[in-house]
Amino acid sequence: MAQRTLLPAYLIVGEDELKSRTALTRLKGRLDEGLAAFNLDEHAASGTLEAQAVLISLNTLPVGDGFRLVVIERAERLSKSVSEALVAYLKNPNEGCVLCLVASKLAKNTRLYKAVAAVGRQAIIDCTPKRRWELAPLVQSLARAHGMRMGEAAAGELVGRVGESTTLLDTQVRSLAALKGDAGEITLEDVRAHVARVAEVKPWDFLDALSQRDLPRALELYGLMDNPSEVALTSLVEGRLRELICARSLDRRGEGGSLATALGRAPWMVKHHLGWSRRFGAGELEQALAACAACERRLKGGLDQKTAFLELMAVVCA
Repeated sequence: MAQRTLLPAYLIVGEDELKSRTALTRLKGRLDEGLAAFNLDEHAASGTLEAQAVLISLNTLPVGDGFRLVVIERAERLSKSVSEALVAYLKNPNEGCVLCLVASKLAKNTRLYKAVAAVGRQAIIDCTPKRRWELAPLVQSLARAHGMRMGEAAAGELVGRVGESTTLLDTQVRSLAALKGDAGEITLEDVRAHVARVAEVKPWDFLDALSQRDLPRALELYGLMDNPSEVALTSLVEGRLRELICARSLDRRGEGGSLATALGRAPWMVKHHLGWSRRFGAGELEQALAACAACERRLKGGLDQKTAFLELMAVVCA
């Protein structure tokens, strides 16, 4: 966007707040700084936004030699009259003006989406959120942008504590970078010491701690869960143990690379399984699997569920 000639319209669409904000900031950065007060007009979709007012803004000539920018936030909430007015406008847009629609979601089959897409192949700026497994590399890149190193474990811990909001992740990385600037690295210990957990504990984070045989960490995550179902957790632990048994079996045959195919999972979902399986000695995985069956019987027998599950965790972590 900073290099090419601007199109008459853009649609920034997606729930990745950081990417959306960055794209809009770059577009605003193309305005002549001294004339931005005259050439920038921002609206938010609401019941009071009228089509005539939007069209007047779009058809106003820019002040100076630059362009005029009209931004409409929450474009998915536009009334039909305003949306249709924009569709008609885009058939013959003002050459001195750029329309920027910002939406968290907008279906591709809507007339407005199609009208913006028709102005140019780069008119749609996709801000679809990254998947959770892609966030740790993003956090590491944010740290590098601040001149800091950050390992995968520290980045993953930050995601686990903050959640999947890229805006919050960016804010926390900035704070940690300011705090640890002289050290040049943000460590796992730094994240645990300075970042409060605001995101709900995910079951797979707990399963990963068990797979690493890290009992203190597993106990911490278990204690942070909101009214967990020990029966459901036992089932998940059993499933993970079966995956690790499969990983160990394939590893011993020299076929560890086929684990994802054997389990029917994406490679990123099992990338640590081989290493985790090697943490267990002969017969320990099978012993832990048998302990799952015993735990399930105790849970369904009405005994102290928390105690039964804590004993299972102790067996797995040994």
